[in-house]
Amino acid sequence: MANDRADWTVGYEDETWWSRLARPALHTWTDSAPLRLVEQVVPKDDPDPKALACYGLLVRPRDDAPEAVWLRFVEGRPVSALTTQFLEWCCARLATEAVTTLVLIWDNASWHISGEVRRWLRDHNRRVHREGGVRLVPCFLPTKSPWLNPIEPQWVHGKRRVVEPARLLTAPELEERICAAFDWPQSDHLALPKEVA
Repeated sequence: MANDRADWTVGYEDETWWSRLARPALHTWTDSAPLRLVEQVVPKDDPDPKALACYGLLVRPRDDAPEAVWLRFVEGRPVSALTTQFLEWCCARLATEAVTTLVLIWDNASWHISGEVRRWLRDHNRRVHREGGVRLVPCFLPTKSPWLNPIEPQWVHGKRRVVEPARLLTAPELEERICAAFDWPQSDHLALPKEVA
C-alpha cells in the first residue's frame, strides 16, 4: 500500500548493541596462517562503556534512490522515553522530504509495546491529523522473527565492517567507525533528561 502513495514511506526499526569486546563471526581467505581476532580485556580504569546502544531505521525510498540506515546512539539502553525521542526525530527528518506517513515495521520489544509508547503514538497521530506532519502506522512483526526485519542483516554486516582485530577500540572510535560503515553523520546521543532535585 505504501508503494502506491508518493508521500508514504516504509521504515524498518530496530535497536542493537555494538560491543567493544564481543567479536562477530568472520570468515577470511589467506595464503598463509589464518587471521586471528585477539580477545580484548577492558582495563579497570577505562571510562568507556563495554557496548554502545543504537537505534536504527532502515528507510526504503519511494524512488530509485538507495535505501539508508538512519542511526542514533543512546546514553544507557533503549527504553520507552528514548524510543519516542527517536520516533520524533525520524518524523522531523521525513517531514523535510515531503513524507506524510511512515509505515513503521518493528518487533515486539517491551519499549515498543509499552503504554508510554502507545500513548505517544496515539497523541502524535492526533496532533498530525490536526496540525500536519508525519503520521506513524506501526506494524508489528511476529514474536521471535528477526529474519523478517531487513535491518537485522545490516547490523550483522555492520559489525563485521567495524571490528578491530588487534586492539580495543574506545567508544568514540567505535561510534566513528559505525557511522562511517553506514555512511551516516555522527550526532548527539539520545538521552533521558536529568532530574533536578
